[in-house]
Amino acid sequence: MHNFLSLILPIHPEGYRFILIFAVATVALFFVSTFLGWLGVIGIVFCAYFFRDPLRYVPNQEGLVVSPADGVVNMITEAVPPQELELGETPMTRISIFLNVFNCHINRVPYTAKIKKSLYRTGKFLSADLEKASDQNERQSILLELPDGKEMVVVQIAGLVARRILCWVEEGESLKTGERFGLIRFGSRVDIYLPDGIAPKVAVGQQVLGGETIMADLADTDNQIQRIADPI
Repeated sequence: MHNFLSLILPIHPEGYRFILIFAVATVALFFVSTFLGWLGVIGIVFCAYFFRDPLRYVPNQEGLVVSPADGVVNMITEAVPPQELELGETPMTRISIFLNVFNCHINRVPYTAKIKKSLYRTGKFLSADLEKASDQNERQSILLELPDGKEMVVVQIAGLVARRILCWVEEGESLKTGERFGLIRFGSRVDIYLPDGIAPKVAVGQQVLGGETIMADLADTDNQIQRIADPI
């Protein structure tokens, strides 16, 4: 039981409402059919698992950029960042992370920065693993200003199943590496655009963990990675 609970706890507060809805529906289903009732129980467990908010050990070495989301790297390419951010037509290195319904969907800040812009744009709900989803799907684009003045972009992208992007940060707010900034419900994608001249430290097909996996090294040093003592 302890191992099972460790898979779903803690649960992010955004999930409480959905778990309650599933619980009420499950009680009603048990009055109709025991079989349907147990299907409802499975739904409750899945909902709790989806909204899990595990602690993460964030690398503490200066210059390390961490993954903004759990999932698999499905694309690394040169691309122009979202037009609404008004960064011009110069391509940046974009790393795309695809999240399926079984991944943790909490999004984390990839590097200590100030939120320079945070803009929402309506769009389609194409499958998030498609390249054109970056341009055509509903998204929340966030421009980060790093301590040295360089800029980095993180984009939350809705997918075929995901229809709700949550972003909890506001323009002017300062956040540290690994802090939570949002969530996308039920399948999605997160893109990160690296500053000019910074090479990715991940490969296509690699599984990544939000707040832990190293995506790039702004300092490009070979020093041993250190980790903070307490997870966040």
